[in-house]
Amino acid sequence: MSLAQSTMSPLGSDMPDFHLKDIVSGRSVSFEDFEDAKGICVIFISKHCPYVQHIADKLSEVAKYYEGSGVSFIAISSNDIDEYPEDSPEEMADMAEEYDFVFPILFDETQEVAQDFTAACTPDFFLYDSSGKLFYRGQFDGSRPGNKVPVTGGDLRRAIDDLLAGENPPKEQKPSSGCSIKWKTGNEPPYFLSG
Repeated sequence: MSLAQSTMSPLGSDMPDFHLKDIVSGRSVSFEDFEDAKGICVIFISKHCPYVQHIADKLSEVAKYYEGSGVSFIAISSNDIDEYPEDSPEEMADMAEEYDFVFPILFDETQEVAQDFTAACTPDFFLYDSSGKLFYRGQFDGSRPGNKVPVTGGDLRRAIDDLLAGENPPKEQKPSSGCSIKWKTGNEPPYFLSG
C-alpha cells in the first residue's frame, strides 16, 4: 500500500466537468445534473483501501444525514482495475450495497477525471459551492486506521454546515491521507510524480 495525501487544490478553483457512468444504475452522470445543488461533495474512493473501509460506515451515515439539504454526494472510482480488480465496477457496486451508499459511484476508466480534480488518494474529498467553486478539500476527519481517533466525519460536516449557512470556507483544512490512486503505467499525472 502506497500512502498519499490530498494535493490541496486552491480554494475557489472551478469544479472540473465530467461525464461518467454510475456503476449501480448504469446512467450517465455529469456536472450539469447538479445545477440546482447548494453544494456538491465529490469523493474519490476504492474498495480495497483500508482507509476507505475505515470510514465507509460513517460516510454512508453522513451522506444520508444531508439528504434533502441540497448538498449532493458523488463518489468516483479511478483505480487501474487490471492491477486492482477488487476496485472493478462490479466490486464497487457490491460495496455500495454493503454500506448502503445513497450516492452514485462513477467509474473513471481513463483516469482523466481524477487528474482533472488533482485527486491523489482514497479517500479524497472535494466540496464545491452552488457555483462550482471549491469550498473545502482534504480529510473526512482525523481518524486513520489504528490511531484510535473516532470516525465522525467532523471536518467534512463542519465544511458542509458552513457552506449551507453561507459562511466562508473553514480556515483550517487538513489533507486527507490514504492509499494512492493506482495509476495505469504511463498515466501518472505530474502532481503525482512530483509528490
